[in-house]
Amino acid sequence: MDRRYLVSVALAATLLSACSSGGDSDNAVDSKEEARNAVESYVKALNARDADQLIEVGGVPDDSRARREARKILADKGGRGLSITGVQIDLDMGPDAGSAKLAAEEKSGKSMHDSFSVVREDGSWHLAIFTDRPAPSDKSTSSTE
Repeated sequence: MDRRYLVSVALAATLLSACSSGGDSDNAVDSKEEARNAVESYVKALNARDADQLIEVGGVPDDSRARREARKILADKGGRGLSITGVQIDLDMGPDAGSAKLAAEEKSGKSMHDSFSVVREDGSWHLAIFTDRPAPSDKSTSSTE
């Protein structure tokens, strides 16, 4: 009788562990899909030359610095009629951060490849496409003394 009980407990533990790990992989799939949606929004913003949408996808405050950088990004990459041919999302820095690789084709037929970091903040995925951002003011400065 004790043997059956031990086998039952071992089987139950195995099943519970299999069920809980499936949930984690479902969450990873959902996260990757949400991050992919951010990449798709980026491409839509580029195609439409939409600075507001680009700032939203970048997850930065809508200020003069972001507007200036958005105009530069759109001048360099916008309005090309991009069609996505592939997106690879790797959550290689944890459940809320990773990398994205974008492959697209311009309406002229030219291939375009881009890669960037993806970050989830307050439940929304953003792409690290803005580089001209000030350092947080709540951080202490380093000293050489």
